[in-house]
Amino acid sequence: MRGHVTWRRPVPVIGDASSAADRASRPDAWMFPEPARRAVYDVIAARRDVRRFRPDPIAEETLLRVLEAAHSAPSVGHSQPWRFIIVSEAATRERAAWMADQERLAQAAQLTPLAGRHLLDLQLEGIREAPVGIVVCCDRRTPAQGVLGRATFPDADLWSCACAIENLWLAARAEGLGLGWVTLFRPEQLASLLALPEEVVPLGWLCIGWPDERLPAPGLERAGWSKRQPIGDVVIRERWPAHDATAGDPGPPVSKLRSPGPSEVVAARDQADALLTPLGSLGVLDRAVDRVVATGHRHLAGGTLVLVGGRHPVADLGVSAFSPSVTDEVLAAAAAGEAVGAVAAAAAGLGLDVIDAGSSSGNLLDTDALDPRQVSLLLESGRRYGMRAAASGLVALGEVGVGNTTVAAALTAALLELEPEAVVGLGSGADTSILERKRRIVAESLRRSRVLHGPSIRDPLTALACVGGPEFVTLAGVTLGSAQAGAVVVLDGLATSVAALAAALMEPGVISHLVAGQRSRETAHGAVLARLGLEPLLDLRFRAGEGVGACLAAGLLLQGLQIRRRAASTT
Repeated sequence: MRGHVTWRRPVPVIGDASSAADRASRPDAWMFPEPARRAVYDVIAARRDVRRFRPDPIAEETLLRVLEAAHSAPSVGHSQPWRFIIVSEAATRERAAWMADQERLAQAAQLTPLAGRHLLDLQLEGIREAPVGIVVCCDRRTPAQGVLGRATFPDADLWSCACAIENLWLAARAEGLGLGWVTLFRPEQLASLLALPEEVVPLGWLCIGWPDERLPAPGLERAGWSKRQPIGDVVIRERWPAHDATAGDPGPPVSKLRSPGPSEVVAARDQADALLTPLGSLGVLDRAVDRVVATGHRHLAGGTLVLVGGRHPVADLGVSAFSPSVTDEVLAAAAAGEAVGAVAAAAAGLGLDVIDAGSSSGNLLDTDALDPRQVSLLLESGRRYGMRAAASGLVALGEVGVGNTTVAAALTAALLELEPEAVVGLGSGADTSILERKRRIVAESLRRSRVLHGPSIRDPLTALACVGGPEFVTLAGVTLGSAQAGAVVVLDGLATSVAALAAALMEPGVISHLVAGQRSRETAHGAVLARLGLEPLLDLRFRAGEGVGACLAAGLLLQGLQIRRRAASTT
């Protein structure tokens, strides 16, 4: 009888060639060599959320390598639900940056005053600076029951995409690239910007490029925002401790304006970084100066106040403490250089253009303020004024018009879909009865306009015709023309700001040319500035109108530019 024979184990030519005996004898044999292990932990420890970038391009083969790393991530049921949208187009990047600006201000407003101010001091994104944006999306169109592992954990596809982002982040760090994950967006707005299909969900915007900061520790930790918890505070064994048991948008319009690109945005900050003072030492003013420098106006020394007047039949309905004739008197005084706005312009070293935009043809309550042909003509004439004013430097905006705070409130409500109570303020010298009358008229004018025009009332041209006025349309045109000519536009109160908002909704590229001069006492002004994503340079509770706040802010801005040019440099 034949003795015991040990047969040779069949070894697969593909897949795992190890045997149970091999694995039992050396359970750690799958381990990488020590230098490779150390490199992995070094990369993990050195990963940072980068916010400041150089504008230099990324080689296509490098970008594809880090995307391959992302594509190698684990996914539930091997479903690979991630989609990577590479964005480099200037208009898309500027629109995304505007959206992030708005959310930054909105989030700061929800915090305590101290925490809100601290947040506003932080740079939270580098959308305008980084040469490339990558939007990681999760394609959720496959029913959860059709993917192994999602029937019980339906959101495991989102977790899979988060793993892809982490892979991408670590690969980028190994390549020497910086990456910042920006989630300062309403998901539905980001989806609309990129024309995503229904059930394709964006997980934020990844800024990727060569870093312009080399942080030894996480940025928010170094900024004093928070600190990393000890590992013992986050590791729980077996089960949770019993004592802690409580514990339909058509898409954005295509912009015809050129916004400053990454090279210009970074170059402006480079100049500030070279000064003998901490970066950002002038706070909000530093950011405004950066915006001016990025548009190519580092040596700016002057500008023009464009003061636009308009008359409104709604003033005859008792919405103002002043007679409509005051509009003509102020315009005449401005032309003589003696009105408050004209004097403020001279004090700031600005020239003055006084424009009489004429009268509305309707009173908002019973009829539209303007017909579409009037809007078209006023917009075009304003654009020409703006291009002419831009030749002088800064363009500060001002307005004159008895009753126009009522118009501004109605226009704000139409564009932002707000209720009258959220937008109607006292204006100049009004009392309680006037305030109640203004609210009623704004409410009824909006109701009439929405019945007549439906959802199109949100369109800026339609809104300007329904509940706008001649100076608002002209100011929107001045903003468009000034931005088209490359100038920086300094806004004054609610009227100029909501006109600029209308212009920005027509041409998103306008945003990078705007500076908020002040926050007035008008109720709706804060909401408009938040929609524009702008922080005001001044907050002095002005009611003057006539561009006074814009002139004072323009003077401050020109001084900031002078500081930037003349301060001691470290290079």
